[in-house]
Amino acid sequence: MDNLKQDLIKLSRDLGLESRQLAILGEGNTSVDCGNGSFLVKASGSSLSTLEEKDVSRVNFEYVRGLLERESMSEQEIEDELRLSLVDKNDKKPSVETFLHALCLTLGGAKWVGHTHTVSINHFLCSKQGAEPFMRHIFPDVIVVCGRHVASVPYVDPGFGLAKAVKAELERFKSEHGKGPKLLLMENHGPVALGQTAKEVMNIMLMADKWAKTLVHTYALGGPKFLPEEEADRIDNRLDEHYRRKELSGKA
Repeated sequence: MDNLKQDLIKLSRDLGLESRQLAILGEGNTSVDCGNGSFLVKASGSSLSTLEEKDVSRVNFEYVRGLLERESMSEQEIEDELRLSLVDKNDKKPSVETFLHALCLTLGGAKWVGHTHTVSINHFLCSKQGAEPFMRHIFPDVIVVCGRHVASVPYVDPGFGLAKAVKAELERFKSEHGKGPKLLLMENHGPVALGQTAKEVMNIMLMADKWAKTLVHTYALGGPKFLPEEEADRIDNRLDEHYRRKELSGKA
């Protein structure tokens, strides 16, 4: 448990590094599945860049899943229930995005999750373009790292309502593609990386950042030259790319 917490703190600080422009102040959050019916998640109001042990809360999966069965909750109910979801009641109140993380760690098939407000990606997500430019690919490495297909949701108020929208999108994505996404884009909000390791989450976020930075300049030069769909499929299924994907993520 201590090792997981330290690894989560390192991932959080790496994502919150100011020079990367992925998140500032209290933006973003991270989580990891403990494998024992609980998960660790960034506490509400803490900063990724300066996260410490006291800023990490352990939450009961079953309790949060039960809350997600409700049709709605008031703001006060959310406040109260988040505190009741804690395994150790002395921990800080977990992030309001605890619901989102619980879904990504279960329905999304992830073991590690990182959510940021990446400036380059939000150039698109906060524009009329939204997530649409990320529905096709412009270079091979993004397919290897971020996955062949990307999930997306329109803007919904962060917290319980957003989790409901994410749940519907993860169910749709899994039904269509047979597995969860590596990258979820939330319009007017930011990206979520779903990985099997902390390293994979970091890789996904860094590659998505490069993808967005490249995309925005292609629009300035006449528009993106998207890869043909058959070429994108080919890259996704190449044996050498499967090997490279595994090596990059640090999966055993």
